[in-house]
Amino acid sequence: MARILRGKPVAQALDAQVGDRVRVLKAKGVVPTLAIVRVGEREDDLAYERGATRRCESLGIAIRSITLEEGCTQDELLHAISAINEDVTVHGCLLLRPLPPHMDEHAVCNKLSESKDVDCATDKSLLGVFVNRTEGFPPCTAEACIAILDHYGYTLEGANVCVLGRSLVIGKPVSLMLQARNATVTMCHTRTRDLSDSCSNADVVIVATGHPKTLTADYVHEGQVVVDVGINWDPVANKLCGDADYDSVEPVVEAITPVPGGVGSVTTAVLAKHVVEAAERMAR
Repeated sequence: MARILRGKPVAQALDAQVGDRVRVLKAKGVVPTLAIVRVGEREDDLAYERGATRRCESLGIAIRSITLEEGCTQDELLHAISAINEDVTVHGCLLLRPLPPHMDEHAVCNKLSESKDVDCATDKSLLGVFVNRTEGFPPCTAEACIAILDHYGYTLEGANVCVLGRSLVIGKPVSLMLQARNATVTMCHTRTRDLSDSCSNADVVIVATGHPKTLTADYVHEGQVVVDVGINWDPVANKLCGDADYDSVEPVVEAITPVPGGVGSVTTAVLAKHVVEAAERMAR
């Protein structure tokens, strides 16, 4: 039976550190504030907004919700983002994506100031990840993967890590962040030949394909750690599932994150940490 790497204790440890930093900021008259920008009423956006709001408010971080109709113009959204950029009392902005198809998401994201970009929406934030500098912030979910491995004592330096998925949200940035920690990274995707061979030498497998149950027992072996980023709905089992086939993988590997209750539960804790870091930078 694998060790289950639950997200809750990781999030609690992060919250304890963030709570102390919020108190220091408030003693200086600074209230860390996050603006959440949502276009439309997508259920996944609403769920993430609720979770982020609960986490932040429990830590003393103020929330400002900016909601626009799904049919709003791109100019209206750009105007809202410009107002956030100019508001010195707002320290971070979470732009919920994907945006409606009539908008140029790349242009909208890059309207946001990288100093307030707490979830790596802008090109400048991605550049910061690439060169391992602190322009903007890395994606919250990518950082959550590493926070879980750190919390449970898995050493990244010198480790072989296989990343399944190459998106700008998870796969590419987490691979760069792992390399910055001196891990040796193999990146796989839908065109990878002989995926099982690529996974076979890995100490850690991070699966972020965006497709349910991509990683099966055929691709893993004893002693590996699996971090499952995916969250999907299984209509047959009538429940959430990850990008790993948990029931077949869990009996084989050394450790695995559950879905739900794994990476997702740490992501909002990382978001709160980023907001506080942004407030600290602005308060200097």
